[in-house]
Amino acid sequence: MAGQYPFRPRPQQAQGNNQQNGQQSGQQQRDQRGRRPQQENPNRINDEITAPTVRVVGENVEPNLVLPIKEALRLADEMELDLIEISPKADPPVCRIADYQKFLYQQKRKAKEIKAKQVKVVIKEIRFGPQTDDHDYNFKLKHAENFLKEGAKVKAYVFFRGRSIVFKEQGEILLLRFANDLEEIARVEMMPKLDGKKMNMILAPKSKK
Repeated sequence: MAGQYPFRPRPQQAQGNNQQNGQQSGQQQRDQRGRRPQQENPNRINDEITAPTVRVVGENVEPNLVLPIKEALRLADEMELDLIEISPKADPPVCRIADYQKFLYQQKRKAKEIKAKQVKVVIKEIRFGPQTDDHDYNFKLKHAENFLKEGAKVKAYVFFRGRSIVFKEQGEILLLRFANDLEEIARVEMMPKLDGKKMNMILAPKSKK
């Protein structure tokens, strides 16, 4: 496999009596290739990768290329790029050959795009009593219409105070009437359900065709 690539040896540290100078030289070589302090890296890169064999991906890399780690590092050196471990739990681990700083920038940009596309679900609450009069009912119905048209969900509930729990059937009828009056713009996501002293129902806006 190694014969397919004109690998050049990885740079060797200069030999000398001062071991500290040699360590600093090696650190400078790694820094020049885009490596940052280990605790800041979300990925293991280059000499941090411990797997004996890795699957290598990236631009200008042949498909399904599996190499010993030393040959993968040599290939990254030949392309003057970094070896980045992107799937450490795969068998063998998957490593991408790329410029690490550029790779981090692209990952952050993708995360921002995904976050921007996520729709934040807003739930508005409408509270009724078991014996809500028509005026109050219509007032709250209008509010619910506005919430649904704005794209929010509506959690309508009837609160039973003290002995008013005996009117739970009346509360269910009120909520079903509420759902029926909004059926043109809303769908029932959760049917009326008693939870302690509250009977809840959730409506979601119908998708626009």
